[in-house]
Amino acid sequence: MEKQEVKVMQKILRANERVAEELRDEFAARGIFFLNLMSSPGSGKTTLLQATGLESDMQLAVIEGDVETALDAERLAEAGIRVLQINTGPFGGDCHLEASWVRDAARQLDLDGIDVLCVENIGNLICPACFDLGTHINAVMLSVTEGEDKPLKYPLAFRTSQFCIISKTDLLPHVDVTIERLRANVHSVNPDMHIIEISARTGEGVDTWLDWLRSQVAAHR
Repeated sequence: MEKQEVKVMQKILRANERVAEELRDEFAARGIFFLNLMSSPGSGKTTLLQATGLESDMQLAVIEGDVETALDAERLAEAGIRVLQINTGPFGGDCHLEASWVRDAARQLDLDGIDVLCVENIGNLICPACFDLGTHINAVMLSVTEGEDKPLKYPLAFRTSQFCIISKTDLLPHVDVTIERLRANVHSVNPDMHIIEISARTGEGVDTWLDWLRSQVAAHR
């Protein structure tokens, strides 16, 4: 039984990887920068994407992942962002998205003129890191309220990402966290990680985020 379970899991992952490669090639050919954004629940992913839609000249579309509700998708739509919701609750409540689901969602979105297609993954630092979605870049967001130890406790999300956003920096005076230790822990897991610091509430770092997005859009055209 144990060998059969391992074999089935390997088959699932191989099938996911095939779809992921197809998606990566498709969006590269279309000149769309394809981004996977992962984090714990409540780190600020949706707020940052809202700011991106409102303050950027880039055209953004989002595939929104949640177990239940369309609350985040509704917030993004109000910011003028093209968005499609994936809820896993009706199908068992999976805590991650898979490449085939993303492919089906992307086919339902109007992507004409889109510069950036972002998957806002389900809030979780474990399962989403195990499934390649075919994106060009994985980004992981970590709020200062989560503490400095999360890169050490959940290293896979940081090892499989190329870009890290430290969010809610306006709350630093109220938590026992230093940016220096947090950065050091991220780099101890992934020495090549590019890190930026953001407070979507005050606007600090949002321009840096938008400049990075523009550079990625240019690089993937």
